Amino acid sequence: MRIFAIFLCVIVFTSCNYFKLQEKENNASEIIAIVNTEKLFKKDLEGVFPKNLSTQDSLVLVKSYIQDWAIKQLLLNKAEKNSSLEAINQINGLVKDYKESLLINNYKEQLIKQQLDTVISEEEIEAYYTRNKENFKLNEELVKAKYLHFSANLINEKELIQLFKSDDIEDLEALEKQELSFKFHQFNDSIWTQIDNILLKLPISKENLLKKSKFIQKQDSLGLYLVAVNDVLLRNSIAPLSYIKPTIKQMILHKRKIELIREIEKIIVKDATQNNNFKVY
Repeated sequence: MRIFAIFLCVIVFTSCNYFKLQEKENNASEIIAIVNTEKLFKKDLEGVFPKNLSTQDSLVLVKSYIQDWAIKQLLLNKAEKNSSLEAINQINGLVKDYKESLLINNYKEQLIKQQLDTVISEEEIEAYYTRNKENFKLNEELVKAKYLHFSANLINEKELIQLFKSDDIEDLEALEKQELSFKFHQFNDSIWTQIDNILLKLPISKENLLKKSKFIQKQDSLGLYLVAVNDVLLRNSIAPLSYIKPTIKQMILHKRKIELIREIEKIIVKDATQNNNFKVY
């Protein structure tokens, strides 16, 4: 009798879970719109809208979504009915080609991630630069410069100017300790910078920046500007290695990718031929 009671409880519990599951599935499959033979289900809207929306906003978005869905289905239906067989075949061909390209490119990218050697030595970069120097002509002007901008009402203005003019490392360190008082600054004059990037920050003419000048000073309503131009490279000059190095790295990596893909293609064809999966008649 006890065993029968336990068995009955199991059946009742299982039945309750089953009906709850069925109810949940039916709610998830609830149809909310029909266009011809196409159906839009309640479950299709899951995850489409942002969470924590008000009831009114949710209704507006749901109505808009259903309207857009309906228009899409109606247009698709009209397009299919009014398209020639030739047009449909052409579209199917394009879809097939696009799908194949996506799959192949995805496969290649996986192989590249696994097999590509991304370590590039300084010697390789320098050798590539030497062989291709003429291809690295500048299409903009570059300068090596340091600059400083601060409010004109600073008490130690004269001291800052003297420190900026100096080439001593101690004076540079003294300037850096006061950097919180500056609006912006750049004290490293050993790196090449596009002149246009500096012109965006300084109210100084391009002509003046293109002249090697140990010191340029200008003041306006925003404060005082100090500039010292260490070196200049004009348009069409050979780009310096330090400036073009990131580009060279990308070019070397791209070349390696092409070579790796070609090698992979050769191996695939060779294996297919040996296994009689590829024959030419």
